[in-house]
Amino acid sequence: MLLGLVPGVCGPLVDTVNAVPPVLAALLVTAVAGGGAGTPALAVTAVAWAPLAAHTSSLLVQERAALHVLAARAAGAGPWYLLRREILPGVLPPVVRHALLRLPGVALALASLGFLGLGAQPPAPEWGLLLAENQPYAERAPWAVLAPAAVLALLGALAVTAAGGVRLPRRIRRTGRSRPDTAGPHPAGTAAGAAKEPAAV
Repeated sequence: MLLGLVPGVCGPLVDTVNAVPPVLAALLVTAVAGGGAGTPALAVTAVAWAPLAAHTSSLLVQERAALHVLAARAAGAGPWYLLRREILPGVLPPVVRHALLRLPGVALALASLGFLGLGAQPPAPEWGLLLAENQPYAERAPWAVLAPAAVLALLGALAVTAAGGVRLPRRIRRTGRSRPDTAGPHPAGTAAGAAKEPAAV
């Protein structure tokens, strides 16, 4: 998300990273850092951030063009205030929902790398490694293969459920002291209307 807030830096990196498959990234990480339990995590992290950064960048452009951001900028709001109170409330919830929906795919990529032997080694309790080790015994002990697969499916269901629970927050506006005549605008010629109306920009 932080990279997505800087579109000038994010754009070229996203285009480059999207062209690298996780397996190739795992092979590169293995060649540089060696095998181990952290190799799949490093490989997936190297490529999994790109869709979230691209989503953040597109939402940032959309929020910057929104009327409430333009009104806040015209009223004299600074960059930090605009980011914290106007832009992030519209960017963060969709990105969190997107990240939760991508969680099953990330877990499947980690399990796939473990299945190929690019991650943890026996006797580590890793899902992909368990599938690879128990594959020869699938006919005699099918639960040994079905258990990791069922956990992956359960993780997907939980991620979809959690993503459905993310809601856009209600925007809180500082309207100042309440007035009894908030249903309509002040008369154009009155002193109260002149005091309450914002200056033209």
